[in-house]
Amino acid sequence: MTESLKNPGHPEVEFEKADMRPGVVYLFLVGLVIAGVFVAAAVWGVNQLMSSYNEAHHQPPKNPIVPMQADTRIVTAAEVQQFSSPRLETNERVEIRQFRLQEEQRLHSYGWVDESSGVVRIPIERAMELIAQRGLPTTPRAGEAPESTVKVIDEAARRSDTSITTPPSNPLKIPTQKVHQ
Repeated sequence: MTESLKNPGHPEVEFEKADMRPGVVYLFLVGLVIAGVFVAAAVWGVNQLMSSYNEAHHQPPKNPIVPMQADTRIVTAAEVQQFSSPRLETNERVEIRQFRLQEEQRLHSYGWVDESSGVVRIPIERAMELIAQRGLPTTPRAGEAPESTVKVIDEAARRSDTSITTPPSNPLKIPTQKVHQ
């Protein structure tokens, strides 16, 4: 049976004594911390064991004839040229600046695109002046282009509107109905 405590101000009200004391909770928390430390140490130990096993049994033997480089992350300029394009950037700020300067030089200068076929490059400002003077080149029309779909739809909508008192213009020569008032 559980013991009960009487409330001195109210004798009819009793309180039940707690079944678990705070010391038990603290003991559980200390045990939980110890178990966590033990699990972490066990995982670390298994990791170290597997790493040493992998290095000892699964690494290919080193060739004594091939000299070992101290640091394979360092690449010389001669070795870079051996790689196929596109290559990794070594200094992106300098390389993008050089690329943009080459583009600007190409946009603002004359030069050959294909000398054998007579294709040249002219500055962009001059090309814009020539287009403004001469207009864009056009190809001759083989026949009449069909009427715009939007224009046909607008005209059909205008004809079907019965609120208009005057008949709309009929450029397509489509028979229309008279509006009765």
